[in-house]
Amino acid sequence: MKFKKLLLYSWIAAIAIFASMHFSNLRADFPNYSRWMDWSKYTDEGWYGNAAIEYFVRGSWFVPGDFNCAAALPVWPFLEWILFHFTGVSLQAARALAVSLFVCNLVLAYALLRANSERWVALLGTSLIAASSFFFCFSRLAILEPLLICLTLLSLLIAGRAAATTAQGRRLGLAALMGVLYCLMVLTKTTALFLLPAILYALWYPQRKNLANFLRSAAAMGATAGLLFSAYFAMVVRHNYLQDYRYLFLVNVYTKPTTILGWIVTFYYSVHGALWVDRTLVLLALAMVVTSLLIARSLWSNPLFVSSLLAVAGYFFFIGFHNNMQPRYYAVVAVFVFFIVALAAAALLRANRAIGSVAVAVIVFSLVRNAQETIRFVRQPEFTFVNAARDLTRYMDAHPNGNRLLLSISGNDITLITGLPSICDDFGTLDLPSRLQKYQPGYYAAWNDLDPGTLEDLHTQYWLEQVATFPAFDDSDRNQLVLFKLHPRPADNPDVADLIRVPIE
Repeated sequence: MKFKKLLLYSWIAAIAIFASMHFSNLRADFPNYSRWMDWSKYTDEGWYGNAAIEYFVRGSWFVPGDFNCAAALPVWPFLEWILFHFTGVSLQAARALAVSLFVCNLVLAYALLRANSERWVALLGTSLIAASSFFFCFSRLAILEPLLICLTLLSLLIAGRAAATTAQGRRLGLAALMGVLYCLMVLTKTTALFLLPAILYALWYPQRKNLANFLRSAAAMGATAGLLFSAYFAMVVRHNYLQDYRYLFLVNVYTKPTTILGWIVTFYYSVHGALWVDRTLVLLALAMVVTSLLIARSLWSNPLFVSSLLAVAGYFFFIGFHNNMQPRYYAVVAVFVFFIVALAAAALLRANRAIGSVAVAVIVFSLVRNAQETIRFVRQPEFTFVNAARDLTRYMDAHPNGNRLLLSISGNDITLITGLPSICDDFGTLDLPSRLQKYQPGYYAAWNDLDPGTLEDLHTQYWLEQVATFPAFDDSDRNQLVLFKLHPRPADNPDVADLIRVPIE
């Protein structure tokens, strides 16, 4: 008995240690030379917290004509706004908030798994999340996924409680609370729409023998979510920020396939992208799902298992339909893949000890390998982007050029790091020439190469002088942050070919 308690406490302590590692060196780069190349490490921390950042840097959360995604996704910047009141605008603070949510996700993951299986299964699933090198990279970015995961897990947990209670008033109250959470999910990241089947299944399965109860619960959830979203849209968006609200969806439209074969290939790659999470565990999860149909069908009576499958399938559909396979999207998938693996391992052990033991051995192998990689990331932090942002800001302050305003696709990230005011050169409800005329930035920063379209827009009002280059990150296409001084276009209107004084090397 003492040995079991010692093992239990040691296991919990190990999870806590790996969770605490996520708080180390919060200013550090997304680990360079990792397996994942994701655009979010250049832009998303600033973009999606932009409203909170601008409120403290400029005195207003809204920058007319710029990329104001908070109009459609207000929950995350609102949390950062509260935080920045105490900490000031800070990259470390924003990331600490994201990591704190990750720790909450570990607690919620344990609670969900424990409600649906044995304690060791709950600890195993939680361990897979805590030690995952994939999560070490993406849970430490101040992006939307940790909050979306947190709200989703909380909704699933409440769904089980709501369905299990016999008191109708309490059940409808919990369903209404789920509606509040679901509205927050949609206002955190609109991909929450693709998680709805998983949540509804978790609410339906325990009440499947009493359809009326389920319908009342679903109606309470839907009505609450619909009323809250409608109120937000009517009171905040409709009369003031409708253009910015719509713009978020317009700029996130990517080229779609035009043939059936094209769609098949696209959805294949959306599923294949899950291998970014962990090749071994994703393939094992697939094998375990198939095997369970043959020897462990009782697994399919576990509502968390089926909800996890629905969540994974829903997100695969979103990624394929969106046709933009970015590793960060799979953070949501990863949580539910780990749930599937842990729950299936227990079911296979009960059905066939030999097969189950092999599955557990593979899980432990992957767990150890991920733990080793996570420890390596912790021990080898780099700070190239923070240093580049600070050096760029120092250069601009030492060489003033009219308005102290930076134009850059990574400008919001730089603002988060140093407080330097910025606007985005790529996205905004006003076209770039109009934004240039309105805000008149003094400098422009680009990664490695100048975009021909951006250069053409800049040439309508400025000529560019390359003045500094700052190395950052590891991607060969984006490892040099190049700074240009913007000079008003002279009256004699020189040839466009002569507008860049110093070519990019």
